[in-house]
Amino acid sequence: MGNQMDKLSHLSYAEVPTVDPNGVDTEEGPRIGVSYIFSNDDDELEEGCTVDGSDKDPNKEEKQYDPRDEVECAVYYRDECIYEKSVKSANLEVYSPENLLNKCKAGDLVEFVATGQFPHWAVYVGDFQVVHLHRAEVKNSCLTDASQGRRCRIVNDLYKFKALGPDMVVQNAMEQVGLKDRELSWRNSEGFAAWCRFGKREFKMGGEIRIGKQPYRLKIFMSEKHSHVLEFQSLEDMIMEKRRNDHLGRKAVLKELATHFSSVEQSKSEEPGAD
Repeated sequence: MGNQMDKLSHLSYAEVPTVDPNGVDTEEGPRIGVSYIFSNDDDELEEGCTVDGSDKDPNKEEKQYDPRDEVECAVYYRDECIYEKSVKSANLEVYSPENLLNKCKAGDLVEFVATGQFPHWAVYVGDFQVVHLHRAEVKNSCLTDASQGRRCRIVNDLYKFKALGPDMVVQNAMEQVGLKDRELSWRNSEGFAAWCRFGKREFKMGGEIRIGKQPYRLKIFMSEKHSHVLEFQSLEDMIMEKRRNDHLGRKAVLKELATHFSSVEQSKSEEPGAD
């Protein structure tokens, strides 16, 4: 069941159980968060297609990266912060693939980004090469080819887990080259690359049993004073939601949350006994 790869349409925020936007859960008992158990790899587009699946117009330039549209967030496992992406906590500067090659060391995690696209992760293995999960296959590619024109950065410090040694990271990546389709244990390029560097089974499909109260919390920073929290039963599910937000971009995510809050307030006002 865990290897079944039928696409699951994502629920809107109006359908997703969440906690209070200020980060305080006012209800008791376990919550059932979004599960991506049947969702497939989310970050690859067919040649000649845009994000929405339509054909590319060869006369239009490809979307560029806009740092203002980054979705800043943090992830907690129970009370421990295990991931944080914000201008205050990490260097989010991006480079051209050619310039990044001068900064990369074997075992580094590389993220390729472009506005309106899922981020693509890879493991730098030396000699200008990366290993990455691309279109349901683990491939060894030149970093500049893997970028597909996107900007890129080193993201070793986004996840807070203790990293394996560089030689082990490279070995983990190289040993998977050639795996494809049902042989794969990862749902997307981020899960694969992070597993190579940290070696944690939680990055694999079905690496955790989805029972009980959700131990993972995805905290989306809406402003300096406000945030919104979603809860998940597995790191795998949380990564899928985080990547969906990266794909949408900050403006779209904030709009989606605003719609959710509005519908919640409307429902409360229509409840019997409401003033």
